[in-house]
Parts: sequence; structure tokens; C-alpha cells
Amino acid sequence: MKSVVPNTLVFLFGLFFFCVNAPEVQAQQSSTEKAGKPTVDIRIGYLRAYEPQLALSVLDIPPRDEGVAGADVAINDNNTTGRFLGQSFTLDVKETKFDADVVPAFKEMVERGDRFILTDISAAQLMSIADLARDNGVLIFNVGATDDSLREENCRPNIFHTAPTRSMLADGLAQYLVWKQWRKWVLLYGSHERDQLYADAIRRAATRFGADIVEERLYEDRGTARRTDSGVIQVQKQMPVFTQNLPEHDVVIVADESEVFGSYVPYRTWTPRPVAGTAGLIASSWHPASEQWGGSQIQNRFFKATKRRMLSKDMQAWTAVRILGEAATRTNGDDPAKIEAFIKADDFSLAAFKGQKVTFRDWNWQLRQPILLGDGRGVISTSPQEGFLHQHSELDTLGIDRPERKCRM
Repeated sequence: MKSVVPNTLVFLFGLFFFCVNAPEVQAQQSSTEKAGKPTVDIRIGYLRAYEPQLALSVLDIPPRDEGVAGADVAINDNNTTGRFLGQSFTLDVKETKFDADVVPAFKEMVERGDRFILTDISAAQLMSIADLARDNGVLIFNVGATDDSLREENCRPNIFHTAPTRSMLADGLAQYLVWKQWRKWVLLYGSHERDQLYADAIRRAATRFGADIVEERLYEDRGTARRTDSGVIQVQKQMPVFTQNLPEHDVVIVADESEVFGSYVPYRTWTPRPVAGTAGLIASSWHPASEQWGGSQIQNRFFKATKRRMLSKDMQAWTAVRILGEAATRTNGDDPAKIEAFIKADDFSLAAFKGQKVTFRDWNWQLRQPILLGDGRGVISTSPQEGFLHQHSELDTLGIDRPERKCRM
């Protein structure tokens, strides 16, 4: 008995020690196992041109984090899946000024290890780094520039476009107006280059879908219509005069991307008519009130993270980051060549809360996507409209189609 009791006590004490320390031991083993499995760090850059901007309405001033917020939400979405696959996604944001030389900023991002870069810069700035990116094996996702030239004569095989083109936006709007039988248009356009480009897209859409622009009028920017001036009352008197003596028309189309006069057109025309274009009924890739097709899910997630509603550029950036996340998951790594091949495959698609999966056009790497038409309160309609058919995809009725392309990669 004397020899048995001490042995029993030793056994019981050892069992107690093991039970108490088992969780810690298991945790250490788990940490060791995780440490033995390397984590792939997938760095995504975001190069944006930013300066504080004014708008005719204080409600239209872009939020400071426009676009970047959408990318951040997508990074979190990617990491939700990535943590189980040993993948970690990070966002590297670099800002520059409008019209600045972006090459130094781009080179700095490449030196830091960014091989996938989202860009929200002008067409000229994007072209200045396009070939440099190709030579360094960098894939670019254009989330901001709507210039058709970037997808046509200046297209590049290493640039994917999640932002729609002006022609896509104009076609989406035109389809709805024609569906409504509002075929007689008056076009009011601004004097800046961006306004002229949007006006060109409207002219093309009118020809394409059988509308008639019965008159065009140019609004010269003389610097007196900004809301910071006392020009608001002046415009109330000026706009009816500007729209006086027009031929019979169904709708007024505004082309004013520069925010000089467009917001003052609705309810101030000489003849009471609906307004569309860059004011009134606006075509965009997303709408803050979109809730169809599971849209409330992404809207709620975005609002929880940012305390504001999701805008078009947020969705365009979110889509780009999610495309990269999907490609990295499926290729099980961060090799740009493999990710590029996966995205360019014929069967690639992504669910994007727009009623159908979005895909890329293989002749210019523009993302096919529905265009939402909305006012300040909600979504009025979504294009392509019923009855506008296409032999391959009805989404290709929006923008420049394959037979029309100028892109030669």
C-alpha cells in the first residue's frame, strides 16, 4: 500500500497537468502547423488622381474615399475566403494630382511589389503607364476612366476595364428613351473636352437606335454658374432663355460631365420636358438605391463598413478586386500570368448583383455589364431594354460591338 499510493498520486497529478495544459499544447501545435503553411501575400495597388472638387449641388460632391471604399470592402470579402487557402489580400493606395505625371508613383508601387493595380486616373495618365506596366508584368484594372479610346485605338492587352464606356452609358440611356417612344431629342452640351466626348456618345446612340436630335446648343463655361457664386438665381432666369425657341421635342439630353450647368436644367427649361444625360435621368454602372438581385446584401455590407451608400466608382473598384480574388482562389496563387489567363478564359464570369453574371469582351477587355438608369431617389430602369437583341449577348448592344471595334492588340 505504501508503494502504490505515491504512484497513484503521481499518475493523477500528471493527468491533471495534461488536462489543464492540453488547450495550450494544441494551440501551439496549431500555430506550428499554420506557420508551416506559407501565406501568399497578394498586394493590390490603387493609383488615383484626387483633388477636392466642387459640384453644382453640395449633395453631388464626391466622397473623399470614392472608389477606394469599394476596393476596401472587396479586400475584406477576398480575405474571408483567402484565410482558408493561405492567401492574404492587401490594398496599397497611392494618390496623385489631376494631370500630374503618374509614372514616378507607378514605379514606386511596382518596386513595393504591386503586380495588380487599380487605376482611377485620366486617359492620358493611364496611357503614360500602360506599356510600362506591360513590360513589368503588371495587370491594370481601369475603374475610373470612361473614355472609349482606351478600349479602341489605344487598347492594351494588360488593361481590364470595369468602368463602363461613355458609349455604353449613352446606349443604355438611348434604349430606354426609344423604348418610351421619346425619339425627338434636344442636346445641350458643355464646352469642355469631357462634355464633348459625352455629346459624341449621345449622337452615336441616337443614330444607332433611331432617335432624332432635332437641335443642339452649346453652353459656354464663363465661370459664373457655380454654386459658390450668386449665380443660382441668375441661372433660374438664364436657363429658360437658353432653352427657348426649340423645335418640338420629347426630351432634353444634357452633356455636362464638368458640372457647369447640367444640374440647373431640370425644372428650368422653357418648355416642360423630361431631362436626361448627366442630369435628371442618369445612366451609371451602379445606383445607391439598387436592391434588386441581392443588391441589398452588398449595399448593407458597404454601409456597415463606410457609413455611406455605394456609388458607381465604388462598385467598379469592388468588382475589380473581386475579380482578382476569384482568379487568385481558382489559380491558387498570385502569379500574374496565371491570373491573366484565368480572367481571359472563355468561361470566366463574376456575380456582381446586377441580375446576370458579368464577363469580359475578348476584343478589348471591357467588362460587359447592365447599365442602371436612375434619378436622385431610385432606379428607374435597367438596360439593355427588352427587345434590343444581339446574336451573342444582349449586353453587347451597349457600347462598341465587335464588328465596330478599332482595337488591334
